[in-house]
Amino acid sequence: MRFERNAVLSCLLALVLLAAIGCDKKTHQDQPPATARGETTAPAIAADKPVTEVQAEADTMSVENLKATALKYKDAIVAKQADIEKLAAKVKEIPLTEALGEEAKTLKVDLQNLETDLKALKDRFQVYYNKLKEKGADVAGLTLP
Repeated sequence: MRFERNAVLSCLLALVLLAAIGCDKKTHQDQPPATARGETTAPAIAADKPVTEVQAEADTMSVENLKATALKYKDAIVAKQADIEKLAAKVKEIPLTEALGEEAKTLKVDLQNLETDLKALKDRFQVYYNKLKEKGADVAGLTLP
């Protein structure tokens, strides 16, 4: 009995330590270094970042970084649109008798959240797209479906 309790406590302690120590985010390893001219590198895609902050970042970016970031946003937008289509199809498949049930409500809320995220991604994409056009860069391949 005593051995079992000690074994359980040891396992719990090990799990807590692994969770506290082993799940560290690696933020700086994924990003390339900034250029020597003071330009910032392409930021990570974030739909919750304020548009004014995105505009300020875009002002300091090179054409290459602007294009890379716009492509990342385009890919995220396409993926989000696919998720919305799948979820919308699930909502349409719900029978009328279950349309007011909890599952249907949850799916509809999820769909609204996805649509909100999609709009935010499009707004941020547009900042980079407009900055590329302003700099006279080639925006071929950056049009959204």
